[in-house]
Amino acid sequence: MHTPTRRTLLSASIMAAGSGLLGACSDPGPTGPGPRTGSGGRQAHPAPDTGTRRFVPRGPKGYVNPSDPEVLAVEKERGGGPVRRFRFTAAETRVDLGGRTLRTWAYGDDLPGKEVRITAGDVLDLTLANHLPVDTTLHSHGVRLRCDMDGVPDLTQQGIRPGAEFSYRFAVSHPGTYWLHSHSGMQLDRGLYAPLIVEDPKEPLEYDKEWVVVLDDWVDGVDGSTPDAVLTQLHHGKRPPMDMGGTSGHGGSAGHHAPAGGSARAGSSGPSRVMHGSHSSLLNSMGGNVDFPYYLINGRLPHAPRVFRAKPGDRIRLRIINAGADTAFRVALGGHEMTITHTDGYPVEHKSTDALLLGMAERYDVLVTAKDGVFPLVALAEGKKARALAVLRTADSGDLPDPSVHPNELDGRIVPARRLVPHESVAYSDRKPDRQIRVRLTGNMRDFNWTFDHKPYSVEQRHAVRQDERVRLTVINATNMWHPIHLHGHTFAMTGLDAAGARKDTAIVLPHRKLVFDFYADNPGLWMLHCHNQYHSESGMMTILGYRR
Repeated sequence: MHTPTRRTLLSASIMAAGSGLLGACSDPGPTGPGPRTGSGGRQAHPAPDTGTRRFVPRGPKGYVNPSDPEVLAVEKERGGGPVRRFRFTAAETRVDLGGRTLRTWAYGDDLPGKEVRITAGDVLDLTLANHLPVDTTLHSHGVRLRCDMDGVPDLTQQGIRPGAEFSYRFAVSHPGTYWLHSHSGMQLDRGLYAPLIVEDPKEPLEYDKEWVVVLDDWVDGVDGSTPDAVLTQLHHGKRPPMDMGGTSGHGGSAGHHAPAGGSARAGSSGPSRVMHGSHSSLLNSMGGNVDFPYYLINGRLPHAPRVFRAKPGDRIRLRIINAGADTAFRVALGGHEMTITHTDGYPVEHKSTDALLLGMAERYDVLVTAKDGVFPLVALAEGKKARALAVLRTADSGDLPDPSVHPNELDGRIVPARRLVPHESVAYSDRKPDRQIRVRLTGNMRDFNWTFDHKPYSVEQRHAVRQDERVRLTVINATNMWHPIHLHGHTFAMTGLDAAGARKDTAIVLPHRKLVFDFYADNPGLWMLHCHNQYHSESGMMTILGYRR
């Protein structure tokens, strides 16, 4: 069994007890839970009923809204263990990428934001204070949580206004590797993200150290560029449909084209970041739409990489998170074979591989046995001829790898998610679906008109499901581009010809192919289904699954 006292972390990780991020919130903002008091740390009392401050989005009647009694009943069933309190502040700041300091928006002064680490069964109580010039929200990606804590503006809550704060409070029942990020406009493609690690109180894996690895593509603040300006470039200088205000239901104009800091940068668009001539054989299409100037691992450029130290023979658990906005990463550790143990937080039958392919928002946990020396951990920006770098060091001597290093493992075995077998503890039964839904991904790169079924996102859309159904969702990619598809509030089983496969919440669907998955409708509310390419989703490739009464 894993012994927690032996674990060391690369990132500036924090535990709730005794940390500076802890604290009670006496004024959680206009739409947050009621006032509460107390000191930081773990408290053994259940989460309060916040349903008295209901947010009801626009849309057709007859659906379960985010704070309705059905939602509260399911939350009560999740239990109410010790409360773990954290506090984030979203603000303009400067971040050091390793010799290059840039102005951006982030949670504190760290990139990624400070890690949040709790244990399955805990109640997470995270207060987000908004010191930005525009509205913001926070989404706990991959967590099966109560709907009114999902952080989708105008669907599950109002945006948190500048100067206000909101307390996200919910029970977390399943362990795994997750992450936190803004769900407002293009804010994710700044620095508004952080790891969320939910430990298993009965951890079955044996390992000595743990390395949390966060991958990212970066453009904000480089030569005048902002993610919002890049999105406008992709729309040929026109305002994207999601930025027209009053129709999108995902933030309107607030937060979409406001510059970092809300100052004179409004007129600065920087050089063209539109990618041309990119291609990936693994993705059967362009690698992405944006030519990012930088690619990062744990907030650092390749010429100044983070170094993780261990001893030869140490068994290391890597929790790898793709926090990028437009980039799939092919990841390998030079000189080492990896054993896949989890994907998107859920265990799989162990599978050996040389490299991983992670679409945006996907996570993989792997085990490696450290050799003696200095080894590059390379995240190749798939189809983009660039890379991010970190280093595993187990020897006192030895130079750091060259920033352009290309270990042989990058060209070795890659096990796609569809070939992973779920661990028996999380495998779905052979029950037939009660309902089948088919959606098409539509649009093209010329017009950048990404949609579901040719319909740009509206908060009033609904694809109906009912409580306790097993739902089979078929996503048909009718475009020439690959898309990482994410379902909020649930995990799904990728479905093959014979059986339900690995449990995930985000999966790649290749051009002119389809993704078929099953999920249980056991978490009532209104839930987004969207492409996790941020430039695609903010162009309209989002829709909603809603629970009928």
